[in-house]
Amino acid sequence: MIGLLLGAVLGVVLTVVGTPLFIRLLHKRGYGQIIRDDGPTTHATKRGTPTMGGVVIVMNFVVVYFLTHWIMMMLGLENSGITMSGLLLLFLTAGMALVGFLDDYMKISNQRSLGLTPIGKIIGQGAVGITFAVLALNFPNENGLTPASTAISVFRDTSWDFAFFGTITGAILFVVWSNLISTATTNAVNLTDGLDGLATGAVAMVAVGYVLMTLFQANQSCYGPTNAGGCYEVRDPMDLALLGAILAGVLMGFLWWNTAPAKIFMGDTGSLALGGALAGFAIFSKTQVLLVVLAGLMVIIALSVIIQVGYFKISGGKRVFLMAPLQHHFELKGWAEVTVVVRFWLIGLAFVVAALALFYTEWVVLR
Repeated sequence: MIGLLLGAVLGVVLTVVGTPLFIRLLHKRGYGQIIRDDGPTTHATKRGTPTMGGVVIVMNFVVVYFLTHWIMMMLGLENSGITMSGLLLLFLTAGMALVGFLDDYMKISNQRSLGLTPIGKIIGQGAVGITFAVLALNFPNENGLTPASTAISVFRDTSWDFAFFGTITGAILFVVWSNLISTATTNAVNLTDGLDGLATGAVAMVAVGYVLMTLFQANQSCYGPTNAGGCYEVRDPMDLALLGAILAGVLMGFLWWNTAPAKIFMGDTGSLALGGALAGFAIFSKTQVLLVVLAGLMVIIALSVIIQVGYFKISGGKRVFLMAPLQHHFELKGWAEVTVVVRFWLIGLAFVVAALALFYTEWVVLR
């Protein structure tokens, strides 16, 4: 528990202090946000606001992880060892951040709101996702557990296991499944990142949710002293809890500068990185399907885009929403940006609480 508090505090402090330095660097280089011409007119004032703040988020996420483990080791605390689950989750986060960075850089260089082509982004995300998934099925620990398994999970692994089709086929199917999860989460967070602080606060809440769930999994581990009914076969749950605490701390520090009126935007660098992190948490904590509830706000926002595009095509140009993603619909209805953000945060919090309630209820039933 001391390690979690240490990681969260370091995440907040280093990000609050370090972000202004990065803002000055971006101002000096002229790396400002390009605003969509078809977006809400109120967003025109945001043109030129420094973007690519995801660089700060990812760098601090990685640095604080290793720094916290070093301090824990110096203090002789438990669970001070770096784990393969932790390293792979950082890899997925940083890899997706690199794809987002290339997208952001192309937008700024070309001075337009379009960066990587859809094919280019898919190839980049696929390369990172495939590498992650393959590595996640390796590196068994002393209990024979690899960071990920080939089974589909809800609150834990279910009997729906891709290995049913054979070892190689099962591994291939898992790679596909893992990529579907990471692609869905990166795009969902990317679509949520449209208003000052919205995605930052929403993802921070989900990160806290994963801290609580993985802490509970560590306390109810099948390889711990309790080993009771409903125990969890999760690899490195305490390190996942630490990563969740660090991520929440970093995002709270970033929110200090990202809240309205934002001094910096996370850009695709940040949104794709955070989507990758959420996918990693879901896969490693074996709560893949539960992520749909936990990140329910982002799911709704992503669905609003799917509905809008689909209805526009089949209706010959009609729209369901004034504008998609959903947050812009309410802006065009006259809601102030801060009002939209706070109300959407409340919806996001409700989804996180609901997911935690479902998670605990499932354990109570099995116990």
